[in-house]
Amino acid sequence: MTAIWKQDTSLDRLNGWSANTMMEALGIRFTAVGDDWVQGTMPVDRRTHQPYGLLHGGASVVLAETLGSTAAMLTLDPTQEAAVGLDINANHIRGVRSGIVIGTARKLHLGRSTQVWEIRIETEAGELVCISRITMAVIPSRAVNLK
Repeated sequence: MTAIWKQDTSLDRLNGWSANTMMEALGIRFTAVGDDWVQGTMPVDRRTHQPYGLLHGGASVVLAETLGSTAAMLTLDPTQEAAVGLDINANHIRGVRSGIVIGTARKLHLGRSTQVWEIRIETEAGELVCISRITMAVIPSRAVNLK
């Protein structure tokens, strides 16, 4: 399979984008990139718990959006285009109290004006925790101020 990426996908570069952001505060790390997928992890701890001591659904959505939006950006030429979120949904399947969750974003649709990505979040044992889908708008890069 031919890689779909138009940008450098080194893990150091991707993790560097998280400096001074919510992703850094929650401990989200990019851990692997394939020809058409991006993977990352997030700890399940005091930073990502809700009051019952379980992984907060909002934290799962942050991981999903991080992976899906990053993957979308990597398919674009940043001198010409940018990707911005239009919609995200998530179904929370299993509660998790501790450890690490692993998210994998895979493309469902790469169009000229929109992209759709599916993000599976699983435990280290491979149990499904959350399934999410994000729709991204592809816009001219001059419309956003990328750092």
